[in-house]
Amino acid sequence: MTKVTIWHNPRCTKSRETLALLQDKGCDITERRYLDDAPTEAEIRDVLDLLGVPAIKLMRTKEAEFKAQGLTKDTVDAALIAAMAATPKLIERPVVFANGRAALGRPPEAVLEIL
Repeated sequence: MTKVTIWHNPRCTKSRETLALLQDKGCDITERRYLDDAPTEAEIRDVLDLLGVPAIKLMRTKEAEFKAQGLTKDTVDAALIAAMAATPKLIERPVVFANGRAALGRPPEAVLEIL
């Protein structure tokens, strides 16, 4: 049984679909409700390293908070990471961790490659 952790928002359709997919695959799931248990800047940097993407790729750029905080697609990674740690709603979801790797569940099937 594959052990996985999911940064989950139960109000998000893609997050719920990804969780259901993991359950269907019989995974041993640890659910982290990241809006209530916000990741630290160090955890976000680790996720970005695992995903192999710049910080902007983990940002929900259409959220009102993105513009309200004066962020743009050209904002430096350090500032984006700090914003995600301070305002976890800005983190794209869900993020799934398994086997020392990470994947973004957009679409939900994208997480299958790390199981």
